Amino acid sequence: MSRALTVLSLVLLLAGCAARPPVVEEQRRGEPRLRIGLVVEADAVRVRGQAGVTVRGSTAFDLGPEEEVRVFASDGTVWVEGRGGGSHRLTFESKDPRLFLSVNGRAYRGLVEVLSNGNSVTAVNVLGTEAYLRGVVGVEMGDRQRNELAALEAQAIASRTYALKNRGRFRTAGYDLRAGVQDQAYLGVERETELGSAAVRRTAGMVVTYRSDLISAFFHSTCGYSTASPAEAFHTVRQVPYLRPVSDRRPSTGYYCDISPRFRWSVEWDGNELRDILRNTIPSVMGIDAEMIDEVRALHVHGLGPSRRVTELRLEVGSGEIPVYGPDLRRVFLTPERRPLGSTAIEVSYERGASARISGAGWGHGVGMCQWGAIGRARAGQSAHEILTTYFPGTRIERSY
Repeated sequence: MSRALTVLSLVLLLAGCAARPPVVEEQRRGEPRLRIGLVVEADAVRVRGQAGVTVRGSTAFDLGPEEEVRVFASDGTVWVEGRGGGSHRLTFESKDPRLFLSVNGRAYRGLVEVLSNGNSVTAVNVLGTEAYLRGVVGVEMGDRQRNELAALEAQAIASRTYALKNRGRFRTAGYDLRAGVQDQAYLGVERETELGSAAVRRTAGMVVTYRSDLISAFFHSTCGYSTASPAEAFHTVRQVPYLRPVSDRRPSTGYYCDISPRFRWSVEWDGNELRDILRNTIPSVMGIDAEMIDEVRALHVHGLGPSRRVTELRLEVGSGEIPVYGPDLRRVFLTPERRPLGSTAIEVSYERGASARISGAGWGHGVGMCQWGAIGRARAGQSAHEILTTYFPGTRIERSY
């Protein structure tokens, strides 16, 4: 064979290897399987498999490679349109474990189950904890650089802890956790990254504990200067020693999270715009009649929490004052684009009849690990262990399996 043909053959061989999909990793001994609610109570979902699918219910049948089907429910029974089904639960399994299933066009590892909810369906991804985390870390932290690997490892450990701590909280609905921000963002295979997957492998089975129990591993985008106490952000989360304000200040100058694009921000409402927003949000969030918000006369910060976040803001209207407490602030004071307020670390200015302005620090509820702070700390050379035990003081990193 000529040298040119040899080189060409090698190129083709390498190209074939590069195109080969990743093999689904075996579960580790003792590794829990998770049930993730991908689509909850929808009219229908679309399912397909790269290599073809075996569908199991009251009977079994096969779908061809890349054959997409519509799955729906009627009177408590799940059906595959044009193919059959006739069961309360249908299980979809790829014929080749190296290839993926997709739900509504998004690829996932593991199995997919579709459950009936009367005349609606819920799609559930069933897979090992470590495979699930690969689809979490990539979306929670995005594409990162090699010098930020410790932050990805910290996220992997925190996310694993969260998943195992909250496993089964939607058991009566047929799954453990939801795929959205109600729990932690999970977008399957498409948002896996090389470094994120490496962080999951390097920390396999590791969790954060306090007195040998899994912690409530809260995390958020950007703390702004300090993390928050639970009472500043939530109505029902109890105070525990490891969830307390932690300064994010660097030893020299600035803050570890000041690299965040949302480190500082502001929002402004013109004229009666704020009044119109409050007439929609206050009834739904606080149960107060919209008629009370006839006009906005003034806004006053009336209370600050341990991290100096606003715990009470008083809204002066024609008939008196309405107190808005910290956990409700972000949902009550929506931006002009109808998005939640960035955080409750805010300063307020109001000119009656003209405009209102809120200037803020950080992004998110502020409790637990600051993700941008973790990235800044990783760049400064801190390990995942240092990052986590700083944001969750008094905790330990242990191996669960």
